[in-house]
Order: sequence, then C-alpha cells, then structure tokens
Amino acid sequence: MANILDIRRRIRSVTNTRQITKAMKMVSAAKLRRAQDRAMSARPYAQMLINVLKSLVSRVEINDPETGQPKHPLLAQRPEQNVLLIVVTGDKGLAGAFNTNILKAASRFIESKSGKNIEIETIGRKSRDFLKRRYRMADPRPVDSTENPETTIIGELVGGLNKVEFSMAAALAERIIDRYSKEEIDSVYLVYNEFKSVIAQRLIVERVLPIEEIGEATVLQAQEMTEKERERAGEAAKQAGVGMRPPDTREIDAAAAKFATAPVDYLYEQSPEELFRSLLPKYVSIQIFHGLLESVAAEHAARMTAMDSATNNATDMIDSLTLVMNRARQAKITKEIIEIVSGAAAQ
Repeated sequence: MANILDIRRRIRSVTNTRQITKAMKMVSAAKLRRAQDRAMSARPYAQMLINVLKSLVSRVEINDPETGQPKHPLLAQRPEQNVLLIVVTGDKGLAGAFNTNILKAASRFIESKSGKNIEIETIGRKSRDFLKRRYRMADPRPVDSTENPETTIIGELVGGLNKVEFSMAAALAERIIDRYSKEEIDSVYLVYNEFKSVIAQRLIVERVLPIEEIGEATVLQAQEMTEKERERAGEAAKQAGVGMRPPDTREIDAAAAKFATAPVDYLYEQSPEELFRSLLPKYVSIQIFHGLLESVAAEHAARMTAMDSATNNATDMIDSLTLVMNRARQAKITKEIIEIVSGAAAQ
C-alpha cells in the first residue's frame, strides 16, 4: 500500500490541477459569451447583404442570353481539377476533440478528392502543424501547370483567431476571388465548426465557390454533436452561467427577408448590374468571416466543456485518493494498536 505522505502529496497535486482547470473553464465561458455576441451581431449584416443580392438577382440578367453562361466569374461552374481547401482550427489545445475532429474531416475530404490537385490554406496553429507533417509547402499552382496532381499547403495564418477582424477575412477572400476569376482554381471549400449555441453545433465542409444559390450554403459533409456531447456541454454551460439557446431572431429575419421579396422597384444609385458585381465578392468575404467567428465560439465552448470534465474528474480522483489515504491511516493505526497489545500480552 502507498505511503500516506505520498498519497497526501498526490492529493495536493490533483487539487492544484483542479484549481487550474476550474479557472480555465471560467475564462473560456467568459470568452465564449463575447465570441457568441460577435457571431450573433454579424448575422444581421450578412442577412441584409443576402437580401439585397436576392433583390438584385430578380432585377438583372445574371446569365448571358446568347451563351447562357454566367456574367459574373464567381457564378461560373467548371469541372473540378484544382481545389482550394480552407481548414479552420484553433491555435491552442485543451479543447477536447475539437481540433482532432476538424482535421479528420479535412483528411476525409482530401481522400474524397483523390486524383485532383488540392491546395490548402491553414488557419490556426493546430491545422498548420498537423498538415505540415503530411504535405509540403508550395507556391500556388499557375493556370498552365502540367505537374501531376498533388496536395500542397500554400498559406498559413497563426494567431489570427485571437481577435478576428473582417479585414483578415476580406484579404483572404480577395486572394481567392482573384485566383478563381483567373481560373487557377475551380472550387473553394471551407472546413469549420458551425456554432448556433453551446448544445447546437456541427462540423461542416461548405462550398464557398462557385456560388450556386445566394443565401443557401452548399454543405458536402456535416457531423452533428452526439447526445452525450450535448449533455456534457449543457451541464458545463449551466454551471458556468452560459445561455444554452440562441436568441430568437425569427421576427427580425422575417422583416429583413421582405426586402428581397417585396414587389417594389428600388432605386439604386448605381445600376443594379454594377451593384451586383461589386457586392458578390463581399458575399464571399462574409461567408469566410462567418466561418471564422463561429469557429472561435465553438472552440471556446469545446474548451469550457473539456475543462469542466477535467475538473469533475479531478474531484472524483481526490475523493478516491482521500478514501485510500483514510484506509492506509486506519491500517497503520490498527497495526500500532496490535503491536501495543501484543507487547503488553508478552509481559
């Protein structure tokens, strides 16, 4: 049986660990509230942009009447040979299976596109470190390249998720749009965690380009939370005082949607065609910005849940070690009593 002093040292060590995990859970809960507010506050702007674009679609010819091809290059669809994949993970660990699940989804997607040239943009230290061990860094492939198809990493962003800015998403979207317009890439996909609430999240692979239908996400893969994961997340959120349900915005969304469906001939300062051409790239930027914001919120929710589980496990371990220590102390006392009684009887 272990020494009582060793058991006490281990209890003290686990107690210190529990204090750290409890503090990390509360920090993640506070960051989750801010990230959730940022994600929610960006939605009305995105929804209104979608409504304006839908309104413009009903007023302009988006396809060439002679050839039937889309006038805007971001609407053009062509056979996939050069694919760009954007993988969004966190910069830090201690978030349970959050980063692992994203990397598994990215690996499955790459396997499903075997035989095609795949270029990867990594966002977050975890995706960069994982994918760099498997694929080489390379410059973006030119249009007239005759090299054999392969999977390469063409860009990385580390530390940007600490404070997500729209300018960061806009710069990435600008590079992507430029390459898509020049037909250097044929499609763009985004892997991230979609966040609706603490208990309503899903890991998705979403097609960003080409744009098939404005306002409708094209999801290729989706992985919902299991019932057990929802229960754990709900318990952690309840203890941390974080709301588990998203705010009800149905009335606001319905009022905003009337802009696109109202039978009114709006007067635009520019021509509808020019406005449509300039707003469509912003729609791509909003999609990427939306993915970054929701991924940050999902990461904090996953870390809060993981630290809550670690705190509970530490509490269970302390209880178990305390029981072992009490038994060892009782055995020691009993042994001393027996020795005293035996010595007295020998006299």
